[in-house]
Amino acid sequence: MAYSELIKNFDRIRDYMRQFYVYGFKCRTEYDKKSARSYDNERRRVESWLGDFMRFRQSPDGKNVFLSVDSRSIPANPLYNAFKAKSFTAGDVTFHFYILDLLHNGEDYTAQEILNLFCGKYLCHFESDWQPDISTIRKKLKEYVSLGILRAEKRGRELYYSRAADSIDLQAWADTIAFFSEENPLGVVGSTLLDKLKTQPDYYQHKHHYMLHALDSQILLQLLTAIGEKKAVQITHINQRKTGSPVVHTVCPLKIFISSQGGRQYLLCYHYRFRKMMFFRLDYIQKVESGADERNYAKYEGFYRKFLTHLWGTSTGIEYNVDHLEMTLHFDDNEQHIPQRLEREKRNGRVEIIDQNTVRYIVDVYDASETLPWLRTFIGRIEKLECSDEHVVKKFYDDLAQMYTLYGGEE
Repeated sequence: MAYSELIKNFDRIRDYMRQFYVYGFKCRTEYDKKSARSYDNERRRVESWLGDFMRFRQSPDGKNVFLSVDSRSIPANPLYNAFKAKSFTAGDVTFHFYILDLLHNGEDYTAQEILNLFCGKYLCHFESDWQPDISTIRKKLKEYVSLGILRAEKRGRELYYSRAADSIDLQAWADTIAFFSEENPLGVVGSTLLDKLKTQPDYYQHKHHYMLHALDSQILLQLLTAIGEKKAVQITHINQRKTGSPVVHTVCPLKIFISSQGGRQYLLCYHYRFRKMMFFRLDYIQKVESGADERNYAKYEGFYRKFLTHLWGTSTGIEYNVDHLEMTLHFDDNEQHIPQRLEREKRNGRVEIIDQNTVRYIVDVYDASETLPWLRTFIGRIEKLECSDEHVVKKFYDDLAQMYTLYGGEE
């Protein structure tokens, strides 16, 4: 089969890009799902989008190709290009141009009138006897109405279709769209709008920019739609840490969590089978299928609000047991930002003022080990650290001792 830059199935290219260029660092000899030719076709396809950001290293097993992107030197996420390489059938292209040409002067027609003009104005000039049926035309018109390309107006028993007016000046919103495209989890929408502008802002730069979420945009959209419509969903999840085999879960989606530290995205949901709240990483979700309306959605939202009171990150610990943690800090007179920072970042904890220069932070969480990276930012001011899980305190001081040794503290 000849190589083509365009793709029909994004799920396949999403999996390929993650396995080879993001997480796996695999080489050609490790690609055993399909033939070597398939590997080469997929590699060339990705190179056509991301050639300027691809690097390779030679290993004993072969050449490993990976992405290398300096977010400070590029104005836009290059991974969005994968969504803009969709292929279309000959019929898709034919319908698109002929229907829009029929309606280009503001005319409006019924589906039957469009079919008649379609055949009488365009197809009659070709030798082929092919012509679409009315159901195909109606499906395409309905699709274009849902996309906002056409509008439908009912008159009596008939629907009349016309071109939708584009009354928005996108150029006036260029700065906002450019910022949205890089900062919003569904920034691919903003990137697509930017492609319509004559000039695009290029002055936004990011010191820390989490780009990989772009590959999960379709999954995120489906989950957010289900949350908005209060529907159950079936998710096909692949646990990379265990078997790697896909498992289907039926859940009630409630919230999307995004890590401010690493940009990773998680779905928080109520699992019907296990009867508890659970997290699923979006990059491990292969497919989402919308289910029935959830009549008890308010009840599960109540579970979520109760569950949230002891949540620090996305770990639920062992059987939802709660760890009690207390940290006492001492700060100088000119460091009033310390108690202010505690108040701002306390999450589900509380802050107690002991005296003018001493404060205590208290929290009950499912997994106190998740707080360790945050606790370490207060090193030098911690007078006392206590936790019902003694391993958390031990880990904290062991890491501190290793750092002390690493930087020559024994000298």
